[in-house]
Amino acid sequence: MKLFKSLLVAPASLGLLAPIAATANEVTINDFNAAEEIAVTNSRVDGLEARLNNFEAGSFSETTTASFSVDTVIGSIDGDTTSEKTTFDYQFNIGLSTSFTGEDSLDVAIDSGISSLSPMGSVMGFDSGTELKVDGVTYTFPVGGATVVVGDSTDVSATFTGACVYSAFTDATPDDCGTGNSLGVGGPSSRVAASIGYTFDSGFSLAGGIASPQTELVGADQDVYGVEAAYSADNYGVALAYVSDDGGASAETTYWGLNGYYTFDLASLSVGYETKETGGTDSNGYFVGLTFPEVGPGSVNVAAATTDLFSSSQTETLIYEASYSYPVNDAMTITPGVFIQENTGDDETGIAVKTSFSF
Repeated sequence: MKLFKSLLVAPASLGLLAPIAATANEVTINDFNAAEEIAVTNSRVDGLEARLNNFEAGSFSETTTASFSVDTVIGSIDGDTTSEKTTFDYQFNIGLSTSFTGEDSLDVAIDSGISSLSPMGSVMGFDSGTELKVDGVTYTFPVGGATVVVGDSTDVSATFTGACVYSAFTDATPDDCGTGNSLGVGGPSSRVAASIGYTFDSGFSLAGGIASPQTELVGADQDVYGVEAAYSADNYGVALAYVSDDGGASAETTYWGLNGYYTFDLASLSVGYETKETGGTDSNGYFVGLTFPEVGPGSVNVAAATTDLFSSSQTETLIYEASYSYPVNDAMTITPGVFIQENTGDDETGIAVKTSFSF
């Protein structure tokens, strides 16, 4: 700003001296006080600088960032009862993040997708609806060494550590290594959720969370809450979680989930096991997955899992998947894959190519 002042003061001074030279016969040097005129000019420049500073302070924060992603999938499912045609689906996501202290984060997720998902889009778990919609608003901040996440439509498990390194190709493969109801428990829509987690230096971590209806916070008959304990080392990890869903008018449902991973020289093994108890009926499911992180320019993922949690009286069905993911560049990744999903009727076989853009 000093250079800016000099650029303004110099021409102003010359402009004041010029008429003095032209009218030297009519005035005396005592009629002009250069120091006083320069002081006035400096005062005006200071006022302009103050206004610029106020404008900068009221503009967008330098800590506000935006991230964008687009996912597309082309594929077909042989044996699907709705349609076996080759289809195209997409989704568009925006993430806005702002920090006020450098240690906190206010995050807003905005999603959009195709108007009506095909069977392949549904299997991939894509968003539907062409309008942009707010998918969640969360605020993350530290409290005494712990991390707290609060927000609308966020996950009870937002601060859970988990112990799963497998990256699923389809949404039909149970989330979080088959423990999506416990270690990956979400927050039902239109719920206010809070989650808190603490990680010790030894590698242990503890976390807990709760979600309640917006109309009645904590103590409502529709609360969902869970707790988790986990341990992570250099090449392995294990996590255990318990979740209770009051169920509202239905019977209370409880979940136990256990997952873990072990990294070998060439691959990582991820496993998961989950149980559910509702009204005296028990059911369970499992997951096994292998990740080969360096196969040519990309990575290979292969997994087998139960399609749901099954009781002893139900027929258990499985899903198998294999995919190869490779980055074309820093902003684009292509993932071709195949899956076979068992059903009580005919099995379904899907082949798809997913392309992900991030910018």
